Amino acid sequence: MASKIHIKKGDTVMVITGESKGMQGRVLVVDPKAYKAIVEGANQVSKHTKPNADNPKGGILKKEAFIHISNLKLVDGKGNATRIGREIDEKTNKTVRVSKKSGEVIK
Repeated sequence: MASKIHIKKGDTVMVITGESKGMQGRVLVVDPKAYKAIVEGANQVSKHTKPNADNPKGGILKKEAFIHISNLKLVDGKGNATRIGREIDEKTNKTVRVSKKSGEVIK
């Protein structure tokens, strides 16, 4: 069984290893089965395309590729890369994600 995923679509994350190390971006897609995510602007790859209706000339396009979730850290509201904890909110009685560094709730 895979561990629970600590990031969601729309979160701001920092890449902690690899060629895009240190980059921050928004999560565009999360694939829970493969335990991977696509981050805006990170892990750019070249895709060779034939001419088609969308791209009449064809050529080489730059696009983002998947990154393993273990190589990403969530960025909290203060701009710090942090680990995630989970607590139960007293008001709503639901589980919320909490920053381990600052202790604030992550929306």
